[in-house]
Amino acid sequence: MLDSVKIQRRQSEIRQSLAELVGKEAPSEDETRSMEDMDKEYRANEVRYRAALVAEDEERREAKDDLETRSDREWSELMGQFEMRQVALALDEGRALDGQTAEIVTELRERGGYRGVPVPWEALEQRAGETIASGTPDPMQTRPIIDRLFPQSVAARMGGQMINIPQGEVEYPVVTSSVTASWQATETGNVADPSAYATTDKPLAPDHTLGIQMKLTRKTLKQSGQALEQAVRRDMNGAMSQEMDRVAFLGSGSSGEPDGVIAGASGYGITETAVDAAASWSAFRAAVTRFMLANAAGSPSAVRLLIRPEVWDAMDDAYIDTGTGLTEWDRLVKNIPAGNIAMSPNALAAPTGDPAESSALLTTNVGGVPPFFVATWGAVDLIRDPYSDAQSGGLRLTALATMDVTVARGVQLEVLTGVQ
Repeated sequence: MLDSVKIQRRQSEIRQSLAELVGKEAPSEDETRSMEDMDKEYRANEVRYRAALVAEDEERREAKDDLETRSDREWSELMGQFEMRQVALALDEGRALDGQTAEIVTELRERGGYRGVPVPWEALEQRAGETIASGTPDPMQTRPIIDRLFPQSVAARMGGQMINIPQGEVEYPVVTSSVTASWQATETGNVADPSAYATTDKPLAPDHTLGIQMKLTRKTLKQSGQALEQAVRRDMNGAMSQEMDRVAFLGSGSSGEPDGVIAGASGYGITETAVDAAASWSAFRAAVTRFMLANAAGSPSAVRLLIRPEVWDAMDDAYIDTGTGLTEWDRLVKNIPAGNIAMSPNALAAPTGDPAESSALLTTNVGGVPPFFVATWGAVDLIRDPYSDAQSGGLRLTALATMDVTVARGVQLEVLTGVQ
């Protein structure tokens, strides 16, 4: 118990005792001395109480911070105990879920409807300390599965914000009104009339579902053992990350895909500028200047750049001064930090034409608002299908995820085309 609380309780007891003694018309000498002692103790406790509040102020702040972060920390720890192995056994053998995995699945089912077993997004993360079975005794020993190569995600590196929506749609109101300032021209003159405060809603809707299907043969199920669970999780994670990263920038807006930031630039109100020249710092500098003139960026270091690896290759080989070895790439990273530059063959279309031309994307974060949002709904829905491959004893697993992409303010992004 805190000292301040103990002192408060003692003060309450003293006041109660004093009230009983003060009510007597002729208190005895012992009662009078008792009142004097309690009065001294009461005054001393007031000083101790103020000192205790000062000493406990820091403890209260620490406790407040702990309460604010405790729920997120407990949820993260709970997700760390989710076992994909139990999901695989439940789908394959009908085994009942137990422990933390059963608790998580039950909570996810209460939040939304799933045909199969809901798998939280956190369960797809590659966790530190995980091991893979070295194989099972067999005439042929199967070693750990070597994964496919997937491109690294660039959506987060370009400032995009990943948000998870339990259900329904989400809208972000963006101010579109133009308020101008004016001066009073004369002593009795008026300033400009007020302008309406107008906003435009940028919706995120669960209209786009991404599906991944995995076919597991009977031999794989019998031979790989626990290594299969790890491999399926990693492969699902990589395939989903690759496709979500691609459509975030190159989504066509048709055939079930959301509108990507680059492919749907005109619909989002994003400026598209044709460079039609060799990649150089001057071409990117002009775009950065436009950002700064639009109050979207305060300096080149606030800008993020997405390019193809071929553009880096061309710029690093374009020498400005052969004597010093200075290249166009050196000039670029001198102004835009290397940590703000992302190179991806997945988020940008391959170069075409002669000379080969590609696109580039510039983004910036303004007032804490990310340049674009990538939303996911609920959890990954993992569905078991034992019938399609029943003749061969195989099993099909389908993972479904719903997502959408939107841009809050087009002025925070710019697409450069014709970068040679």
